[in-house]
Amino acid sequence: MADGNTLWHGRFEGSPNQALRELNDSLPFDRRMFKEDIAGSRAHVEMLCEVGLLTQGELSEILDALMDVEKEISEGTFEWAPTDEDIHTAVERRATEITAAAAKIHTARSRNDQVANDVRLVALSEIDSLTEIVRSLVETLLQKAEEAHQAGLYLPGYTHLQRAQPVGLAHHLAAYCWMFLRDIDRLSETRRRTDVSVLGAGALAGTSLPINPASVADKLGFGQVFNNSLDAVSDRDFVADLLYALTVTGVHLSKLGEEVCLWASSEFNFVELDDEFATGSSMMPQKKNPDVAELARGKAGRLLGNLTGFLATQKGLPLTYNKDLQEDKEPMFDSCDTVRLTALALTGMVETLEFNAASMKAGADSPYLVATDLADFLVEKGVPFRTAHSTVAALVRQSLDSGDDLASLVQNHEELGSEAAELMQPGVGSRRNSHGGGGSEAVAIQLEALREYVGQLP
Repeated sequence: MADGNTLWHGRFEGSPNQALRELNDSLPFDRRMFKEDIAGSRAHVEMLCEVGLLTQGELSEILDALMDVEKEISEGTFEWAPTDEDIHTAVERRATEITAAAAKIHTARSRNDQVANDVRLVALSEIDSLTEIVRSLVETLLQKAEEAHQAGLYLPGYTHLQRAQPVGLAHHLAAYCWMFLRDIDRLSETRRRTDVSVLGAGALAGTSLPINPASVADKLGFGQVFNNSLDAVSDRDFVADLLYALTVTGVHLSKLGEEVCLWASSEFNFVELDDEFATGSSMMPQKKNPDVAELARGKAGRLLGNLTGFLATQKGLPLTYNKDLQEDKEPMFDSCDTVRLTALALTGMVETLEFNAASMKAGADSPYLVATDLADFLVEKGVPFRTAHSTVAALVRQSLDSGDDLASLVQNHEELGSEAAELMQPGVGSRRNSHGGGGSEAVAIQLEALREYVGQLP
């Protein structure tokens, strides 16, 4: 490797075309895997020594060289060579410059199983990091929900973006907690399927040398070892799994972002954004824009593109390794980075939100939002629901057409009367205490369940 050639130069007389080199090289984006690549090489050579393919002296020299390479890359003193087509080539090239013993690093190994293992190690690390970040967002939302419940805050709930029924603000915020907890569960499932060591699969068919893949897996902290070498080097299901889990998380972040955009508008006026999480206009001095929330909404499209693009790349690939699989890293890295930054920003934004109780209450206390409760009142008196629905709908229409107060119409209706009119008092949503409902008692139970669930997360 000291001559600056590629790992595969021996088969060819000349150097690769410059266009091929630029298309082929992945170093610009896979160099971020250097720690995982070196960790894999370290475990691999220790195993080679255990099975007698390296001497103890050679192992010591190689481990020292790998430590030097990791230090150089970490400190920014590493000198990248034009022939470093990927991080694997760069690490091995530099290690071989430090000690000739490093020429044996690649014994019983291919870049096919090496890169697959590196990507798995990166994915495991990213999953752990992102799980903690999403959990922090859940805890922030839950804290806000508990505070809102204590304060008795409520707002209009919407269907079709039309005011539907009053709900507690705590109930609304808790809905996002459950969404993001499902995202954590998806990440956990993805982690289980990613946690498989594939070093030892070789290029595609294993090796005739007496290696011990289980030893490598144990050194790297993997829970499982591959069972089929063909599948091991070609499998990128775990990348698709991660991209899917992150895309759904991004959709949930987008929904939360859209909600904040609506709530922060003058038309809703339900929240006031902290200056630290808003921007102004270059032309209009009065503006306060929810850019964090808008970016959270917009980033979902990017995540979706990464997922669908990668699935299209995988479609129809024959076994085993194909260079197409090099396209796994950029979308995975980008999706991880995108969800990380978006979730962190939204967590800060939610933490600093100020809720406008008066505006929320004014919207939720519309007499029309208790129409379902009036119908339920009639049902409790033995009236079929469809008949009750029709009766109340007729009163609503009469009120809208004539301008008469709906409460007065209810008060004077022979089947409803004063008892039903009492249901039109502010805060009627507190009565909806069915399981998982928005009533005060049901929400209190739900918040306790959420707090217990979050507390049991690993």
